[in-house]
Amino acid sequence: MLHPELKTQIKFTGIEGNQFYSTLRKRVDAYFTENNLSKNANATMIVKSVVLLIGYILPFILLLAFLPSFGISLLLWFIMGLCIAGIGMSVMHDANHGSYSKNPSVNYVMGHMLNLLGGSVFNWKLQHNVLHHTYTNIVHMDDDIADRLVLKFSPHTKVKFFHSIQWIYALFFYGLMTLYWVFAKDIIQFLRYTRNGVTTTTKEENRIVLVKMIVLKIVYLFVVLVIPSVFFGIPFYQVFLGFTLMHFVAGIVLTVVFQLAHTLEGTTHPLPDKEGNIHNDWAIHQMETTINFSPNNKFISWYVGGLNYQVEHHLFPKICHVHYPSIAGIVEKTAKEFNVPYNVNYTFSDALKSHFQALYRFGRLPSFNEAIV
Repeated sequence: MLHPELKTQIKFTGIEGNQFYSTLRKRVDAYFTENNLSKNANATMIVKSVVLLIGYILPFILLLAFLPSFGISLLLWFIMGLCIAGIGMSVMHDANHGSYSKNPSVNYVMGHMLNLLGGSVFNWKLQHNVLHHTYTNIVHMDDDIADRLVLKFSPHTKVKFFHSIQWIYALFFYGLMTLYWVFAKDIIQFLRYTRNGVTTTTKEENRIVLVKMIVLKIVYLFVVLVIPSVFFGIPFYQVFLGFTLMHFVAGIVLTVVFQLAHTLEGTTHPLPDKEGNIHNDWAIHQMETTINFSPNNKFISWYVGGLNYQVEHHLFPKICHVHYPSIAGIVEKTAKEFNVPYNVNYTFSDALKSHFQALYRFGRLPSFNEAIV
């Protein structure tokens, strides 16, 4: 993909990290070989997948089967929101990286659990696997740090007057992220990706993808909004409020977790030069733009699908996240040996504080808006 400001390909030109990454890969490979372990899902991962899927589907069945009071129904929608976020982080994410299973069909099925959120796998792979993982924290390339309406995630985009208080209202808009995703983002994003060359499929294939995307969204909205109201007699306003609550919860969880890895104090946001060069090695770039959080909190590690080990994930996206705690020591030791940064916020509160400090700084320091030269 061409950088929209420079109209050129972005390239990593550094070579100093080659030895670091090649050494690290050999050591990680040796860990799996010596312990006779698969890099894919294990029993823990499978159990987690079942638990989260049940946690999402069962409350919906209970809503329809027992028609509980409005208060109880909101609680069930709330649980669904937590579980669908968990599925997104812990199941769909690995599957769409191809790390859930050696079997592509299993990855395909598990990856399409994104449809339970009303999202598009086609778009997600382009935004996340291609743009975010390749061009982490590079403005106009990494969609995860693209400005969103009133939110600013990069020090290199234009400061608007309301950004000075974005740290106050950010969580509210985080809660709207998956609602926007369901109703508009996928379509807008798909059209943009076909226009700017992110998609490499033909026009005919793009038309088929777009039709499938729209049909799946209609089916999703029919199941979660129409069926409870029309076929089970639940007042539509109650269904809609529950649906909104579910997505609000999922939106906050998903957005916060993903932002705690990159939009914080201590990460870099490098700019390409006029020729589109990033004067760094790709692997070291990942280490400088990524921060782990809460590595010793087993519940967080379980729930967020190892996304608190983002350093390991960005270096080894083809390894299932259940193995990240075991290889983290290898990564940290090798990083220190080669004098490469290994960034960690040891508690969730520290990471959250750092994120809001970054939002505060990005919204108040115009001097950080360096032009790409």
